[in-house]
Amino acid sequence: MSTLRPGAARPGAARPGSPGATRPCPHCKTTILESASVCPACKHHLRFDSAPTQARASVPLQVEGTIRHPPNEAAWEYSMVLSIRNERGEEIDRKVIGVGALQAGQSRTFSLAVEVTEARGAKPAKGLLKR
Repeated sequence: MSTLRPGAARPGAARPGSPGATRPCPHCKTTILESASVCPACKHHLRFDSAPTQARASVPLQVEGTIRHPPNEAAWEYSMVLSIRNERGEEIDRKVIGVGALQAGQSRTFSLAVEVTEARGAKPAKGLLKR
């Protein structure tokens, strides 16, 4: 569920062909970037671009952590929640990614990676708005 304030730009609200435009993956129906050649959710190839036109991805944020349930304790339940905030700290999207339970002695590893690519045909911003 998103907690956008009225009038705030919604991720993917960009018009088709512009940076940030989205579409559904034809395989898994996840909302993905219109420019994606491979769906980041199901990993299906969506189109086969020639190597020179594919944007090189970098990963400026990658986090991984493991939780371990101690033996001889009652079961734990967990919810993995992802929140995205803009430069002003306003939440623009929030999703529950997964839920589950851990029994004594079990563990779960959670990974987060943010991949970025240069938007094709996008012009560099001339300056940032300051408020």
